[in-house]
Amino acid sequence: MSYLEQFDLRQIQNLELLAKQVVEGFIIGLHKSPFHGFSVEFAEHRIYNPGESTKNIDWKVYGRTDKLFVKRYEEETNLRCQIIIDTSSSMYFPKDIKGKSMNKLQFSAIAAASLMNLLKKQRDAYGISLFDSSLHIHTGAKSSTKHYRLLLSYLDKLIAEDDLEKTTSATDALHQVADQIHKRSLVVIFSDMFEHDNADQLFSALQHLKYNKHEVVLFHVVDKSLEMEFEFENRPHEFIDMETGEKIRLQSNQIKEHYLPKIKEYKDALIQKCLQYKIDFVEADINEGFHPILERYLVKRKKMMI
Repeated sequence: MSYLEQFDLRQIQNLELLAKQVVEGFIIGLHKSPFHGFSVEFAEHRIYNPGESTKNIDWKVYGRTDKLFVKRYEEETNLRCQIIIDTSSSMYFPKDIKGKSMNKLQFSAIAAASLMNLLKKQRDAYGISLFDSSLHIHTGAKSSTKHYRLLLSYLDKLIAEDDLEKTTSATDALHQVADQIHKRSLVVIFSDMFEHDNADQLFSALQHLKYNKHEVVLFHVVDKSLEMEFEFENRPHEFIDMETGEKIRLQSNQIKEHYLPKIKEYKDALIQKCLQYKIDFVEADINEGFHPILERYLVKRKKMMI
């Protein structure tokens, strides 16, 4: 069963509780995965080094794992993370297709809330930036409970929104964020990166983030089966441009052979530019759930803290 089938977002009223459940399920899953060590290391522990004082050893963890870990303190975990979410109309896809209840924007909001919950557990600082045609919300990175609740309120509104025909200007927004956030931050971007006719400028904005010494992870949020593989039933469909409202009625197989090479060309170019600028590119398929996103964050964080 896919995540889209499991969640009915119309019945979800408490994003904080949902994020907590996602993170708790993720941590339990780490015990059965190649990331097993993270389940005790990532939050407040590090491996005990022979010869150092034993006063900070966590004996409860030792009792469960038969391994020695030392409790970590706040000054040892001072990562700053800026979470950037594309809120343009293309992120509202899919809309009422096959009974799916989660679109790309809702997926990104829940993923961001789950990531914030994990950051909060690690006492790291985090902020969010939301953009479509402009950067309309931008917060600094903090780690307080009050700040956490404020950011959840912004994400709650995203889940409830149904505002189409909003254009996107990721280029301008990313330039603004690059200028405003603290040097040497982890920047996490949730976007489908569908910006018409501005590919070169968009890549320039991504390069700006790296020039300012930030570590960048781009989660390319897509419905893989529909957007990347064009797996629509072979019958007439009405396709709607979610940013302009323009409509066209076509038999899906009439355009599939033309669509697939074009979308592959764009994705390949995006991946190549990310490799060139040393940006982590991660395809975030909304049908695959949130755990791959949290795993990638932990790997990136561990590298930054070494």
